[in-house]
Amino acid sequence: MIRYALTRLALLLLGLLVASALIFLTLRVLPGDVAQLIAGLNATPEQIEAIRDRLGLDAPLVVQYLQWIGGILTGDLGSSQLTGTPVIDELLQKAEVTIPLGLMALTVALLIALPFGVLSAVRRGRRDGTALNVGAQTIAAVPVVWAGMMLVIVFAVWLGWLPAQGFPREGWDDPARAFRSLLLPAVTIGVIEGAMLMRFVRSATLQAVGQDYVRTAAAKGLTRTRALLQHGLPNVGLSIITVLGLQVAGILVGAVVIEQLFGLPGIGRMLVADVGNRDLPKVQGELLVLTGFVLVVGFVVDLLHRVIDPRQREAE
Repeated sequence: MIRYALTRLALLLLGLLVASALIFLTLRVLPGDVAQLIAGLNATPEQIEAIRDRLGLDAPLVVQYLQWIGGILTGDLGSSQLTGTPVIDELLQKAEVTIPLGLMALTVALLIALPFGVLSAVRRGRRDGTALNVGAQTIAAVPVVWAGMMLVIVFAVWLGWLPAQGFPREGWDDPARAFRSLLLPAVTIGVIEGAMLMRFVRSATLQAVGQDYVRTAAAKGLTRTRALLQHGLPNVGLSIITVLGLQVAGILVGAVVIEQLFGLPGIGRMLVADVGNRDLPKVQGELLVLTGFVLVVGFVVDLLHRVIDPRQREAE
């Protein structure tokens, strides 16, 4: 187990290194010049060149990349070229919105996917089971922006129950207002991700129903539902843990769009603004942190699989 964990950790670090190189090189081909942006439209070529020299933009790409990686190894993600603010400080500030939003969306997704996924599998071939399956497929195909707009119209404009946009200036000092401002965005992401996850839960549950141990339990007198709940769902849970790792990436992508739609001051909205401003140190720092987060989730999921499922340890 320890050898497996060390191997996965080495692959995680290698993945981060490759991701950092791809992020760095990809951003360098974006059009625009941050030095021109800082200097303004009336700046002379000498003033623009001075800014480029001050920011180190004239250095070879290899030197710039090594300087960036060296800073990361010491805990420094760099500073904004426009404001001079450390990237890590802005990420921590914006994470106060994005992380609760992601956790709330994941909670909504699980509350939808687990019970309705199992129910649609148990009720397969019946009207309610078919309706749940068709409903999940329909919702999973809905664009997240359209879903968000519909929820705003219903719950913010028509009913007036929840705010349509924004986040309290005092942040989580007023937990009730902060929670209400994140509820609609979280439900928007959670419903769509939940519908996607529900289809997987249904498929995994149907596979468990056909397994020998479930049929044997049913033959001993248990109802099919009880046999599934007692003997099939633990194995379904292993598959769900794997998919949840992928769902995290989907929720992060959804958060980028939803924060724009609902005017939330989170990491996703900051990332879009920084790409527009061509603030490269901030963008590459933000992308690397988000990529690292997804890789770490995959690392934890793999370890959980090994801990929970003895068959994988025996096969090692």
